[in-house]
Amino acid sequence: MEILRVENLSFRYPGAPREALRKIDLAVGAGEFILLCGPSGCGKTTLLRLLKKELSPVGEKSGEIFFEGMEQKTLSEPGDIGFVRQDPESQIVTDKVWHELAFGLENMGLPQGVIRRRVGETASFFGLQGLFRQRTDTLSGGQKQLLNLASVLVMQPKLLLLDEPTGQLDPIAASEFLSTLQKLNRELGLTVLLAEHCLEEVFPMADRVLVLEDGALLAEGEPREIGPALSEIRRDHPMLRALPSAVRIQLSLGGEGVCPLTVREGRDFLERNFPDAREEEDKEKDEGKPTPSEDGEVAAEMKNVFFRYERDGEDVLRGLSLSVKSGEILCLLGGNGAGKSTALNLFAGLERAYRGKVLVGGKPVSSYRGGSLYRGNLALLPQNPQTVFVASTVRGDLAEMLQTMNFTKEEEKKRLEEISRSMGIDRLLDRHPYDLSGGEMQKCALAKALLSEPKLLLLDEPTKGLDAFAKEELRALLVSLKEKGMTAVLVTHDAAFAAEVADRCAFLFDGEILSVDSPRNFFSENSFYTTAANRMARGILRRAVTCEQVISGCRRAVEKRGKSERFSDNGGFAPQETEEREASKAYGGEGGSE
Repeated sequence: MEILRVENLSFRYPGAPREALRKIDLAVGAGEFILLCGPSGCGKTTLLRLLKKELSPVGEKSGEIFFEGMEQKTLSEPGDIGFVRQDPESQIVTDKVWHELAFGLENMGLPQGVIRRRVGETASFFGLQGLFRQRTDTLSGGQKQLLNLASVLVMQPKLLLLDEPTGQLDPIAASEFLSTLQKLNRELGLTVLLAEHCLEEVFPMADRVLVLEDGALLAEGEPREIGPALSEIRRDHPMLRALPSAVRIQLSLGGEGVCPLTVREGRDFLERNFPDAREEEDKEKDEGKPTPSEDGEVAAEMKNVFFRYERDGEDVLRGLSLSVKSGEILCLLGGNGAGKSTALNLFAGLERAYRGKVLVGGKPVSSYRGGSLYRGNLALLPQNPQTVFVASTVRGDLAEMLQTMNFTKEEEKKRLEEISRSMGIDRLLDRHPYDLSGGEMQKCALAKALLSEPKLLLLDEPTKGLDAFAKEELRALLVSLKEKGMTAVLVTHDAAFAAEVADRCAFLFDGEILSVDSPRNFFSENSFYTTAANRMARGILRRAVTCEQVISGCRRAVEKRGKSERFSDNGGFAPQETEEREASKAYGGEGGSE
């Protein structure tokens, strides 16, 4: 049974030079789990908002939207379509968990007895009993997003729309959230339309995947069909970088057949096709990146730091000590509520420790205090990029930043052009910051931070909302800035990004640093806070933590086999023995024959 139909839908924002959506045709069956993916700014958020009449953006719209066979404009029950946003805090409107659960039902005018029953049932299903009377501002990011989902589901919607709901969650909280979403779909028959950039876990859950590009539907099909379909469109299509590690590795190593999606299937693919890849540990430095020397210059440092937000509250940081070397990129990882953002705020001087020392450039951070995110040789990009914009256009915001730096008009124009080109935001300059997608806003906010030419750059979740191609651009930019002498401290939940960009990774738990090491050592020793590529290759390839390291390691293993196997024309390999050839077919390992 069809629950949603979109026919020839197009949309253009006021004053925009081109359409945000172009002739979208879409049919969603009741009970389907559909994943919507694509580059930042491709139209995912716009499409979801148009499907929820109350959240429809202002602009020129053409085409039709039907829900349960009725035109959208005739619908009168807002609770039939639920919507969960990316930012957990942006959707919470009350002060207590129980009130948040009841708020939507109260607005629907339901009897008190019905409200109490639904709230109690929903709180029990989502495991919120222990938080029921707690203040919403004391919840962790994962708890807030779970509460958002529960507060929508309590209204018993028939269709659930989610716009990158795991973007600000740590890996464990994100996994739990997605598992809950899958349970709702499988056990309750709830129809789900989910927009996501992080596809590693959600990709195998979907019944169908829709790929948007430049506002149009580029590809559609079952998850196993998407990788090969994108490869046929373009061998090096940017969206291929966003696919799960198992898909990327199989496509790169070649072979036809069933495409692996999960870590288990990817591991089986490696074990079947590369049984002798258990090579000696690579003694070379990580990705050619120099390891910061122990006696190198210190750019920022915390010594036995204690911090709490309220006088009578619990400590958020408990004896935290951390040293950041000049010219390095350090990634800080850990769960929601571990104190990562607090540590950045202390480095930036936005908060002050009640015990211990915080030094930047050898000076106490107290000398940097003043409330600005950009001062001296330091810049902070906060977790919510909206907070850095003060003008009605991106251009105006960047120009205002340049005016504080005593440049001439000609220099200001040149700097604006340079930063816009390097960040790929030229076409966004005349847009209002709040009209941008999450990824576009993140890039514009980072551009503003970089205009101050900081020696120390503090980034809180910089990859949030960014597509795979934009992440690669950000990685290249950070490496380029590091080569020019800049130091960067990143708070991130993106283990794959940290593995590629960091010189060192640090794990923060319970207010203190538990470990600091190179990405290969750090992630290869972890079981949960690690990359999917490492989970796949563990026990097969030592210290391989990125897809590229797994791929290159497997190729080296094949080359060592000599005449027993050879690479096929499509980049894979062809086993010589019939038994191995047949076994490899299970997950597409066969790439040719002798």
